[in-house]
Amino acid sequence: MRQFSILRQLISIFFLILTLVCLTACIPSVEDGEGKQKPNVLIILTDDLGYGDISCYGQRGYETPNIDYLAKNGVSCSDFYVPTPYCAPSRETLLTGRFPLRHGLIRNPTPDAGINDVGILPGEITLGEVLQEAGYKTKCIGKWHMGHTEEFFPVKHGFDEYFGILYSNDMRPVQLVENMDTLEYPVDQNFLTKRYTDQAIDFIERNKNNSFFLHLCHAMPHKPLGVRDEFYTPDTPDDLYADVIRELDWSTGEIIKTLNEFEILDNTIVIFMSDNGPWYGGSTGGLKGMKATTWEGGIRVPFIVHYQKEFAANTSVSIPCWSPDIYPTLLALTGVEPSKENLLDGEDISEILKGNQTEHAPVFSLHNEHIMSVRKGDWKLFVRKPRAYREVDLSTWTDRRAADGTTILARMEGQATPAQYPGIIPENPANDIQLFNLRADPTESSDLSGENPDKVEELLKEYNKFTNSLTH
Repeated sequence: MRQFSILRQLISIFFLILTLVCLTACIPSVEDGEGKQKPNVLIILTDDLGYGDISCYGQRGYETPNIDYLAKNGVSCSDFYVPTPYCAPSRETLLTGRFPLRHGLIRNPTPDAGINDVGILPGEITLGEVLQEAGYKTKCIGKWHMGHTEEFFPVKHGFDEYFGILYSNDMRPVQLVENMDTLEYPVDQNFLTKRYTDQAIDFIERNKNNSFFLHLCHAMPHKPLGVRDEFYTPDTPDDLYADVIRELDWSTGEIIKTLNEFEILDNTIVIFMSDNGPWYGGSTGGLKGMKATTWEGGIRVPFIVHYQKEFAANTSVSIPCWSPDIYPTLLALTGVEPSKENLLDGEDISEILKGNQTEHAPVFSLHNEHIMSVRKGDWKLFVRKPRAYREVDLSTWTDRRAADGTTILARMEGQATPAQYPGIIPENPANDIQLFNLRADPTESSDLSGENPDKVEELLKEYNKFTNSLTH
């Protein structure tokens, strides 16, 4: 009898422990001052998606209903900028709130060009680190491009988990990394969007009762273009780019569906954006230039925020903002106060997104080590000549990083070429100084610097003020 009594006690203790574990799992891990779970953060960052590549920003060749859903139920920004028209500096600015000349990453790490010692510096504080410190579960999926040797890995800079290719999907070796380990080489890129989506859904499901930060950095539509058979239309190979965007839209829909399923969409701040303008085959939405240029087509990107607790549905903001604003805005929305913080170049734009504020500090663009332009209000001033169009001989042009069926696996047909320039082709300007009124002239066609010397002087003062701030 005594043995049965002891057994009953042990069973009771077991079920008590089990109950406590279950109850603990259901308690939000990160609470605000009122005992409510702090909002989740989800950034969906596409690679080389153009301003005109989604239907809510004017694309008419195909539809993106799931991305449009975020815009219809959130805020879309018509004049949102990244600081550089290429990957790595733009990505670090997003995660640190700092201009590239301040955080120090101004060029792309590139393994197949031997650029291996470039990446995020130890003193930089990422959004992942701040939210991780506050108790958030954090994961980065996809393209990192802030360094690909071990000291630069995402799991060393604020992310509990990582799954993806550490740099651009056309840089050899194209290998899939999980946390600190190489998982797969070569990688079939036709399945990347699906695999990244599965990873995102799995992370959300595992952390549905915790506050989490998910940084989902798609490979597409960066070249080479890859897409599953379910979205591929081989009878019309010339629209491979559209097939890829349709799968990205599907991915967005699956993630929205998952958040809804677990009843956490309302408590999730969702941002959808691109890291810079499009390469060949994409669309700038009628803007001049493309990726790698600081014309509008290279630095103005689609930007959507969905968070109905704070922002009205189906609203649009035309105040010029930029990606350094993301870091301080997300900290304000989550109520997270970092224990330490670097000097930021962005500002909290919550009130701008609500329509309560109409002014923003000037925004700047950069190419390598040179500040190229300043925009304030409707006006944009180039302080250096932006890159002009360089004519390409299509009969001899080859892409040395194209899909080859062995080291780079993607679709072999339908890849974009320079014949598919994504925006208005820029001319070679005569002068460094050019002034445009972007509200009246979004295509940067009429240089008004000669007619507006006072405006030139005003913007040059803003440029000099900002430049001086970078040395202090």
